[in-house]
Formats: sequence, C-alpha cells, structure tokens
Amino acid sequence: MQHRSIRRGISLLFFFSVVAMVQADDWPAWRGPATDGHTKETDLPTKWDPKSVVWRTQLPGEGQSSPVIWGDRIFLTTALDKGKDRVVLCIDRAKGTIIWQHKVWTGSPEGIHKMNGWATPTCATDGEHVIAFFGRGGLHCFTVDGKKLWSRDLGEFPGSWGAGACPILFGDLVIQNCDAMGKSSLLAVDRKTGKDVWQTPRQTPPKGGWSTPVLIESNKRKELVLNGEPYVFSYDPATGKELWRCKAFAGRGEPTVAPGIDKVFIINGLPGDIYSVKLGGNGDVTKTHIAWHTGRKGGRDQPSPIVVGKYLVTADMGGIATCYDAASGKQLWRDRLRSTFTSSPIAVNGLVYFLGEDGITSVIEPADTFKLVGEYSVGAEKSEIFRASPAPAHGQIFVRSQTHLYCIGK
Repeated sequence: MQHRSIRRGISLLFFFSVVAMVQADDWPAWRGPATDGHTKETDLPTKWDPKSVVWRTQLPGEGQSSPVIWGDRIFLTTALDKGKDRVVLCIDRAKGTIIWQHKVWTGSPEGIHKMNGWATPTCATDGEHVIAFFGRGGLHCFTVDGKKLWSRDLGEFPGSWGAGACPILFGDLVIQNCDAMGKSSLLAVDRKTGKDVWQTPRQTPPKGGWSTPVLIESNKRKELVLNGEPYVFSYDPATGKELWRCKAFAGRGEPTVAPGIDKVFIINGLPGDIYSVKLGGNGDVTKTHIAWHTGRKGGRDQPSPIVVGKYLVTADMGGIATCYDAASGKQLWRDRLRSTFTSSPIAVNGLVYFLGEDGITSVIEPADTFKLVGEYSVGAEKSEIFRASPAPAHGQIFVRSQTHLYCIGK
C-alpha cells in the first residue's frame, strides 16, 4: 500500500510539472491543454474569409484527426491506400510544409463506418514525445523530431465502425481507451517504454465505443471520466481502478464529457437527455449524483458539449445548436446553424466556435438568447469534409479537412 501511494505521488508530481511546461498558446492534445475545449489566448481571429488563410497544405492520404501543436510543430495522422498504410505527420506551423512523416503500420484495414476513417484519433504530445493511435494500426511513440521510440500492437479491434478514441497523457503514462466490438479495456502504458502499467476491462455495447477519457480534478481527487453507451465511468488515472459509474440515458458514447466545477456534462450520441453528474462519488451513482437531466429532441449528437461561464452549449449533427443553464439544465434557446457538425467546438474569449463539415465556422456568443456573431469560410473545395476539431495556437487557428490543413490568422 505504501509503495502504491509513493508511485501515485510521483505520478501526480510529474503530471503537474508537465502541465506547467505547456505554454498558454500550445494545443497539445484532444480538446486542448485542459481537455475542455478552452484556450487562454486572447489574440485569436474572431472573423475571417479565404484571404485570411495564411497557408493551405494538401496532406498525403486522408484522415480526420485534429491538429495538435507544440511550438512551431503540428502533429497529425493520415491513412494511405484506403487504410492499408497508417502514417504520422509533423508539419511546420509557420510554412505549412511537411517536416517529417513516418509509416507506422501496413496491413489489412479493419471495417469502418462511412463517416469514420482509418486515421481519426488525435495525437497527444508533451513537447518531447508524440503519441499516435490507429486502432488495429497500433499505438506509437516518436520524439518531436521524428525518431521512433516504440510501437504497440493492441489487437484486432473487430467490427465495422473503426476507432475514434484519442490517447491522453498523465504523469509518465499514456492512457488509451481500447473499446471495440469484443474484448475491450482502458489501458495505461509507460510513456518512455510502451510497456503496460495497468489495464482495466471495460463493459461495452455490441457496437463498441469511441469516446476519449477526460482528466478532471475535483475537490477530492483526480478523475478520468469516460463516456460510454451503458454507463459513464470514472477511473483513478494512476491505477485504473473504477471509482464510479452512472447509467446513460441514450446510447453511443462518441462525445467526450465536458468538465465543469465538481461536475461533468454528458450527451450520449443518440437522441436523448443531456445530463450533469457530480464528481466524487463511489460505486453506482445513478440515483445519488445526477445533478439534473433535460430531455433533448432532434438528431444525433456527435460534437462534445462545452461550458462557457454559466452556459452549456452544444450542437447536434443536423446543425441545431442549443444553450442550457449549466447550473439547472434549463434550456435557454435552440436555433439552427447553417452547417452540419461532426467536430467538437472550442471556446475563445467567451465565444464558441463550431466548425461545420463544409468548412464554415459558426461563432456564437453564449447568452440567455441566441446570438450569432458570424459565419466564416476558408474557401474549401466542395469535395472537402471537415470532421476534425479546430485547434487554436500561437495567434492562429488550424482546421483540417480529410485532405487539407489550413492556417487562419497571422
């Protein structure tokens, strides 16, 4: 027991040191530095047009992973030859040129949904390591300069839906959701060696799961909260021990949870309730820790919700945006945007940016009534589809279609 406490203490200390290293203008992982979609930058573009595009780079192959940025480097994944080859890319942030690219896997591609791809999970970086996950294509680690450190084969990931969960970094761990149509688990490996540290079996539905764990700090402890179809689960990130579970209101756990103060906000993919769960519980908290739940009509939900001040904002795949009072769950307004949405929003200076599949970004000011600030295009080709989430960094915003990467701003 004492050994476990010491290891946990070292892990937490290392975690805080890594967080301190992240510059305010880096975007090192899915949903950003705090896994909540927020940036602290204040000089990002608030409106643009095709003339605001600094550069547009055609990427090899196709992919849907979101850009992650550390300093002057952008990291992405892509797939070639209809998924037979999986590739990790590093791109120069200033010029848009490819600095390095490495093929990490070649083989028979797994089945995927028509809206998914073979390079969907977003990378994670700590400024020294770059971690990339491809489902059947494995888990891989490089230095930021492109030196391969290790690779892991994590199994077949059977099914016809493909992978979607992104790796996250915690202390000296890489944590990966390995949900699939079959044997599933939440896995932690050593960041430097790729060797297993802990592995927790997961209860998943017949079609698998695609959500990314979100690291949240409550008053009592750190929790790793992972959306799923039968339940939302919370785990101890240092050990993988299940802390609590809450029964979901509707299936398909694609969207990641949105962290708030001592609670999380959850949508489960299929039409159904949006709800809030208090952190800090133990065991099955379905009857004890649901703060509120509000019925939700309309289409499917794939974008993650986002909290801005006292407001909770989300949009469904059909383009209907809704705003709730985060404290009570009361619906404040519901309105249609011009695009359809797959990517998750970001929050910039109190505004919410929703990137549509057509490359047009709708900017909303959260308020008691609907306030559309504007709709802005990068001038993409009609054949391009934008399912990756936007990434703000160093005074610029980066958006990725399945074939191109755009830099907006300075």
